[in-house]
Amino acid sequence: MEALRWEALGDTARRPAVVLLHGGPGLPDYLGELAPMVADIAPVYRYDQRGTGGSPWSGTHSLARHVDDLAELLDAWDVPKAVLIGHSYGTDLASRFCLRHSDRVAAMLLMCGPFVGDWRTGYRAERRRRMSAAQQERLDALAELPQRTEEQEVELLTLSWFTDHADPGRGWHWAAQDARRRRPVNWSMNRQLGRDGRADPLDAHLTDLRACLPARTELLGGTEDPRPIAALEALALRLALPLTRIEGAGHEPWLERPDVVRAQLRRFVGGAVAG
Repeated sequence: MEALRWEALGDTARRPAVVLLHGGPGLPDYLGELAPMVADIAPVYRYDQRGTGGSPWSGTHSLARHVDDLAELLDAWDVPKAVLIGHSYGTDLASRFCLRHSDRVAAMLLMCGPFVGDWRTGYRAERRRRMSAAQQERLDALAELPQRTEEQEVELLTLSWFTDHADPGRGWHWAAQDARRRRPVNWSMNRQLGRDGRADPLDAHLTDLRACLPARTELLGGTEDPRPIAALEALALRLALPLTRIEGAGHEPWLERPDVVRAQLRRFVGGAVAG
C-alpha cells in the first residue's frame, strides 16, 4: 500500500479503536477537532485519503480502492474491529466499507450523511436561497474558469461552503478559513469518485446495508444543513436507525454546537467501548 498520512491520538493499545473518515471527496482530513473529544475513551485514528493532504496518489480513484485503503490501514494499525465515525462523504465510505467488511465494524456513527434519493434538488434550492444573486453569479463565473488563481480558488471555495452553516456571518468566516486550510482540493479525485458513485449508487444497496450494520449504528445531522434533514429522516426509517438532530447547526455541527456534539460523541463511543 502507498504511504498514506495518518495520525493517532490516545492509548493505541486499547480496543476497539475509533477511525474518523473525512468528507470531500478530494479534501484532506479536517476532523482534528473531533479526535480530542473522545481520545480519553478510545484511541482515535485519522488519515488523509489517497490523493489528498499528505497522501500522494497519481492513479485512478475508485470507491473500491478507498474501501481497500481503510482495510489495509486497519491491518497496519493492528485494529481488528473499529468504531467508524464518518462525516459527509465519509459516511458513504463507511457504509461501503461495512458492506464489504461488516466483521471489522464494531459500531458506526454517520454524521451529516449519507444522502440518498433525490436530495440534491432541495439542497441546491436551499443553497441558492442562502446566497445573494451577486454571490451566485460570481460562484457560477468562477466555476466555469478553466484555471483559477490562488485567490480565485479561495473565493470559489468560500462561496461554495459558507452556506453549509446555520449562521451566515460565522459561516463566511469559517468557510474563508477552510478555503485556505483544506487545500489543495483534488478536483480530479472528486470527479472520479462522483462518477463511481453515480454508476453504483449507495441507494441500490440499502437492503444489504441494513442487514449487515452493527447493532450500534446511528445517524446524526444538523437541522440547518442545506442538505435536507428530511433525507436523513427517510434514511433512518429505511435502515431502522436512530437519528440525532442537532438544532441550530449546519453541515459541520461541531462548529456551531460543540458541547452538544461532544456529548453525543462521548455517549456513542462510550457505549461502543462498553459493548
